[in-house]
Amino acid sequence: MTLALNGEEIGKKLAEAFPAAVVSSDKLNVLVDSKHLQPVAEYLKNTSGLEFDYLTFVTATDYLDYLEIVYRLVSLKNNHSLILKTRCHTRDNPVVPTVVNTWRAAYYQEREIFDLLGIRFEGHPDMRRLLLWEGFQGHPLRRDYL
Repeated sequence: MTLALNGEEIGKKLAEAFPAAVVSSDKLNVLVDSKHLQPVAEYLKNTSGLEFDYLTFVTATDYLDYLEIVYRLVSLKNNHSLILKTRCHTRDNPVVPTVVNTWRAAYYQEREIFDLLGIRFEGHPDMRRLLLWEGFQGHPLRRDYL
């Protein structure tokens, strides 16, 4: 079992390295501005003592006011984990940067999120539907889907 790192402590480290990147943090997770997601991801993966080299999952949730993307990161070397979050505040064309270049495990998970929630991952090498057919109207996991 991995040790869940304190999000407040990691949030402080991230805020030092990337001013204005951290929106909020608490004991369980760190919420970052999507504009800073890629450099924050690289920092979390490559910084000594953190070394989050494994992405367990990426998922997303529709809260009506915003769409939230959740990443669970694990360091196999240090045996610790962290929940990283970011948000899209627009429903018309929600976009966040991809983390595929940092963690290859995000490849299919980002495509699934695009397919079911309509969040586009900018820079993804193959951003197309994964489960539903091309031409399917809408994104069925959205709260406003009818």
